[in-house]
Amino acid sequence: MSKVVVIGAGFSGLSTAAMLAKEGFEVNVIEKHSMAGGRARMFTENGFTYDMGPSWYWMPDVFEQFFAQFGKKTQDYYQLERLDPSYTIYFGPGDRVDLPASIEKLYELFDSIEAGSGAKLKRFLDEAAFKYEIGIKNLVFKPSKSVFEFFDFDIMKSALKMHVLQSFHTYIRKYFTHPKLLRILEFPILFLGATAQKTPALYSLMNYGDMVLGTWYPVGGMYQVVAGFEKLANELGVRFHYNQEVKSFTYDNNQVKTVVTDSEIFEADFVIASADYHHVEQKILPKEYRNYSEKYWEGRTMSPSSLIYYLGIGKKLDGMQHHTLIFNKDFEKHAYQIYEEPQWPENPSVYLSCTSQTDPTVAPKGMENLFILIPVAPGLNDTDAIREKYFDFSVQRIEETLGISFKNDIVYKRSYSNRDFATDYYAYKGNAYGLANTLRQTAILKPSMFNKKLPNLLYAGQLTIPGPGVPPAIISGQVAAGQIAKMALQHAH
Repeated sequence: MSKVVVIGAGFSGLSTAAMLAKEGFEVNVIEKHSMAGGRARMFTENGFTYDMGPSWYWMPDVFEQFFAQFGKKTQDYYQLERLDPSYTIYFGPGDRVDLPASIEKLYELFDSIEAGSGAKLKRFLDEAAFKYEIGIKNLVFKPSKSVFEFFDFDIMKSALKMHVLQSFHTYIRKYFTHPKLLRILEFPILFLGATAQKTPALYSLMNYGDMVLGTWYPVGGMYQVVAGFEKLANELGVRFHYNQEVKSFTYDNNQVKTVVTDSEIFEADFVIASADYHHVEQKILPKEYRNYSEKYWEGRTMSPSSLIYYLGIGKKLDGMQHHTLIFNKDFEKHAYQIYEEPQWPENPSVYLSCTSQTDPTVAPKGMENLFILIPVAPGLNDTDAIREKYFDFSVQRIEETLGISFKNDIVYKRSYSNRDFATDYYAYKGNAYGLANTLRQTAILKPSMFNKKLPNLLYAGQLTIPGPGVPPAIISGQVAAGQIAKMALQHAH
């Protein structure tokens, strides 16, 4: 039985571990924290339960497809609730739009903002559905070893309809002119790691994922999904080793022979590094075994980091939705201060998640669990004074925009930003989401999943293919597992 060591128990690590255990490998997962999840960890404090990272459950089909490979369904592990409205957007005080779950009502909403745009949205989403079908069912499952993988008849035939060479910014303006509609459509792009001008129009597939497939909530919080993945892996015989950090490898004949942690040594026929790619490469591997130089990494465009506040509010907040986005007047300037001229933003947009509006189990009775997030550039100097400044800014912005007051009712507060991402996950430059999905960093132009010097070492997660986000991380683990299963088969013959 071949032995596989997986480094990191985030979504890509959990996904790859379960896939390989199913194929009969002996799988050990090493995780530096006391629990699985990586950026999707959770914590509890004073009766509040907080998801630390991902808070949107989009692309439910990716999760279904994953569990189906084991003869299971998502509901065998966690329960989902579709949110309606999916989320609420504020363009200013009292200027609010609720995005309905029903597609027909969404067409009506677009028509009410810009006459004739309901029919245009239908056309736009039909094109997005096509991209989603090809992109999520086909392109993202390629290991991106070579450009020839994409010389597939279906892919070649549909290449023009994928709008890979057109910018998202230009593409949506062919359909819509109203600034509100443009912002609604551009918001999912903000987290991909580039301005709409530099993001390929291919990513309108995100709008299909948002508007057609819907926004869901796993009852109990996003961590229930992590717990489901971990439970499945345990059922398949995966062994988890928590509170252990990988310090080095030993080598023999251009192969990784053992993985050495601060307390144990694991033999390995194959290793999947689903921890931060840059950290594994630049801090654990000796120079002669690295794919890339530090200069290469310096030249990568990272997706944003986040400034997050986990708050416990000692009363109910009327009028608060599960997901709320507060856009500032100059949405583009905030994006510019993340991507083009990295700096602490002057007047940022703010995202709120109040899971206790949907789920009473995540906060004490009569209280609210509030998560506030501001996207910021990676690599910034992150100080307590800056965090306090933006805390005051965001609370004031929320109170003014939603017409509620809660600052004096805060009973719990914790902040989390760049320096925490760097310390907890060795996240390169303290990024939160991984590598940006720019045109120059798509498919074969991303850091390779394969270590070119050590054939039995592969990478998975948000710094390699297919990219940032929970569904892509799950897919990344599946692709890496498939490559290892194929290599093991070749060795056997």
